[in-house]
Amino acid sequence: MELKWRKSSYSGQHGGNCVEVAEAPPTVLIRDTQHRASGHLSFPIEAWTAFLRNVKADRT
Repeated sequence: MELKWRKSSYSGQHGGNCVEVAEAPPTVLIRDTQHRASGHLSFPIEAWTAFLRNVKADRT
C-alpha cells in the first residue's frame, strides 16, 4: 500500500517546522517534513481524532 502524505494546513509555503499526515487504517501516521527518512509516529485513529478535537477546542 502506497501512503498518501499530506502537509499540515498550518505549514507555510516557505518551509519551516512542518508535519505530514497519512491515513493507514486503523492508524494515522505523522512525520517531520524535514526528516522524512527518520520514520514516522503511528497513532490509533481514535487517539488522533481526540487529539485534534482537543487542539481545536484549545485544550492542549
